[in-house]
Amino acid sequence: MDFENIYMSLAVKEAFKYQFITYPNPAVGSVVLYKGAIVAIEAHQKAGTSHAEVLALLSAYRQISGKSIDFDRFNAILAHNFLLSLPKDFFKECSIYVTLEPCSHVGKTPSCANLITTLGLKEVIIGAKDPIKSHSGGIDILEECGIRVKFLDSYEAKVLLEPFIIWQDRAFVLFKLAQTINGQIGGGYISSKNSLKHTHKIREVCSSLLIGGNTVRVDRPTLDCRFINAKAPNVIIYSKSGKLESSIPLFSVEGREVKISSKLDFLDKPSLILVEGGDGMFKAIKDKIDWFLNYQAPKIAKKSVSYYSDIELEFINASIVGDDLRIYSRFKTTII
Repeated sequence: MDFENIYMSLAVKEAFKYQFITYPNPAVGSVVLYKGAIVAIEAHQKAGTSHAEVLALLSAYRQISGKSIDFDRFNAILAHNFLLSLPKDFFKECSIYVTLEPCSHVGKTPSCANLITTLGLKEVIIGAKDPIKSHSGGIDILEECGIRVKFLDSYEAKVLLEPFIIWQDRAFVLFKLAQTINGQIGGGYISSKNSLKHTHKIREVCSSLLIGGNTVRVDRPTLDCRFINAKAPNVIIYSKSGKLESSIPLFSVEGREVKISSKLDFLDKPSLILVEGGDGMFKAIKDKIDWFLNYQAPKIAKKSVSYYSDIELEFINASIVGDDLRIYSRFKTTII
């Protein structure tokens, strides 16, 4: 049995729980083994906070020692300092799997590669190399300090990293759908509360939320982040006419910028664009979409509103969120 790829798959699966929520950071997952047994499965959760390796090592510490920690584990400085305060050989029987090469860069958080070398782990197994030159070099740091490194060149890990690679050069376009089992959309909430919270977490960090003018006129949405009590996203309304009532709720949300545009040239800039809309918006931006995020609700509806297009997709990742099935998919062309 190929245990190495199984462990890497577990790390990828965990990372997908936070895909896009970590923007502008990549989604990264990590698994720690102690004497051959899994003692931690963690993922990076928010930019500027502890990386996946750090969270996994903290979880491994709790599992191995049976002790708790008394500080905010997402505070990267506190987490690194705590791990460095442990006995020098504490992690000597541990191996760590990471979907992305441990960072050599020191920025908002310390270097994970330097941390791992100081802790003296037995082995580091990496799924994908860091595509950013200023952040790469983690493998070299590990090997120079005598840490055994194995590079799996994991397809799953590279797919996980795809959005991060794209938004370095241009907008990554994520098209969100919420549908019933029979493919119907519109007419109030379809998704579960957990799915709505997940959408709002992506709204909170995205560069802009893109929506079609017709959807704004008909649905009169607010497009905020009320389910997580966070700042509302900036909104770009794609409209040929540009005629919209100022009384529509999204215009009255404080602290946000709303633009009305008849062009899509803003997609040339590095960013994360979340698209929410119906069939018209889908057809207008179809050639620009990178991934789809589909919340499939366990409902059958009588509505006759859907997406009327003939396209073929491939599934990237699927998981249960509350009552819904959450599916990431993309067109059958790929950059990796």
